[in-house]
Amino acid sequence: FDTRGKNNFDAVQHEGAARIARIASEEGVARMVHISAIGANPEGSSEYAQSKGLGEQAVLAAMPSAVILRPSVVFGPEDQFFNRFAGMAGLSLVLPLFGAETRFQPVYVDNVAEAAELAVLGQAAPGIYELGGPEVATFRNWMHTMLGVIRRRRLVIGFPFSLGRLAGRAFGAMSFLTAGLAPQLITLDQALQLEVDNVVGSDVGTLEDLGIQPTAAQSVLTSYLWRFRPSGQYSALKESARNLRH
Repeated sequence: FDTRGKNNFDAVQHEGAARIARIASEEGVARMVHISAIGANPEGSSEYAQSKGLGEQAVLAAMPSAVILRPSVVFGPEDQFFNRFAGMAGLSLVLPLFGAETRFQPVYVDNVAEAAELAVLGQAAPGIYELGGPEVATFRNWMHTMLGVIRRRRLVIGFPFSLGRLAGRAFGAMSFLTAGLAPQLITLDQALQLEVDNVVGSDVGTLEDLGIQPTAAQSVLTSYLWRFRPSGQYSALKESARNLRH
């Protein structure tokens, strides 16, 4: 998102969602599925959470029978979570984390798609569903899981939230002064998001309520993170060869 331009959080996740829901209602659309996010809250600490929460309110105001899906961090072949940090691990001996003890419940992209399909087909009752995988772990532990899959040893260092907010402000200032040319490794809003656990809450629907068995990350990560291993696609062959020698 361009937080300073037209495609900011509020324009896309609040006003955009509101406009779509209003037009859908005016056109007599029977069902609406809105993809939100765990942590959506009009009074949240981050602009992301606030805009997601306001978007949900606007959708339900126009389409009271809408199905709201709130996934946790979504993982899959093109995700921006495991892929991003696996790429970093290939370039650095250290993985710095803000919010290392924050808990996440990653959900497989196919499970989210299946939930959306059920809702579109009218096979899910109206309401809010929070979608998470079968395992809850800290950010630090998920990084160790990823490192195990890509066969790399890296030092995972956690930094305090205060330093995360400071880094977010510093990178934001650099980006502003260079007209967006300087890479913004973390934004202030991302730092604020990392201060809140990203797990399925209570009093909401879940994947299980939709009849969907959550897919474990461990059963999928190898299928697309192999390319980050030191020997890439030949890693398994080299491991087999070493086993034969011994």
